[in-house]
Amino acid sequence: MGEEAEKSEEETSEGMTAARAAQVGLRQISELIDKETLGVTSVESAEDGWRVGVEVLEDRRVPSSTDMLALYELQLSEDGTLQGYSRKRRYSRGSSENRGQ
Repeated sequence: MGEEAEKSEEETSEGMTAARAAQVGLRQISELIDKETLGVTSVESAEDGWRVGVEVLEDRRVPSSTDMLALYELQLSEDGTLQGYSRKRRYSRGSSENRGQ
């Protein structure tokens, strides 16, 4: 089997797909802040790569509806190298302002 045949569908000659950027972003933030990631909330193509939003469990509480969550945004280059990240919001799991955003 040749090298071309082994390429993942998620990687193209132009760089990463949105799905691959999401996977890379999720892994990167998990390694950086050592907190449980809950999932990718957004992926956007940017001029120089990708912007990935990831929801993170920052503080587990009882009951779980009061857990503190945060939304992080990562900037990835076209090849998936982390260029930067920042916490955009912090909120409780049950807060109504979290809904619809």
